Amino acid sequence: MKHMFYICLIVAASLTVIAADPVDDAKAIQGSWVPVKGVLGGKPMPEVVLKGINLKLKDGKYDVVSDGHPDKGTYTIEATSRPKGMTVIGTEGPNAGKTFPAIYEVKGDMLCICYDLSGVKRPAEFKSVAGTMLYLVTYTRKKD
Repeated sequence: MKHMFYICLIVAASLTVIAADPVDDAKAIQGSWVPVKGVLGGKPMPEVVLKGINLKLKDGKYDVVSDGHPDKGTYTIEATSRPKGMTVIGTEGPNAGKTFPAIYEVKGDMLCICYDLSGVKRPAEFKSVAGTMLYLVTYTRKKD
């Protein structure tokens, strides 16, 4: 009987952690991010391109400056899906009116996102292969 009680306690604790996940992730991804590595269609992004990108996430809105060109929009996360999902919708700039399904993972000061730039389907894994429009990027939190 005690054994059953402990199993129920462990299950309840696990469900509490899972239930808290969306709120924790929503807070954890907010801030300014700079890419440290990027791969588009299986090809590494040049370091000079990555250095020109700055991403800000706050309260469901994103603001990206890429090589001096602003791009703004909204994002939503689905922290309970596996892998964790994200939907990015451009509202201003070159991506206005476009929707990008994505997956993400946040660990401390690192954020990894794999976007489908074709807008067709949420990626199933953190991978960018030749012949696709999958953009896999690893960001680090920008220190002010």
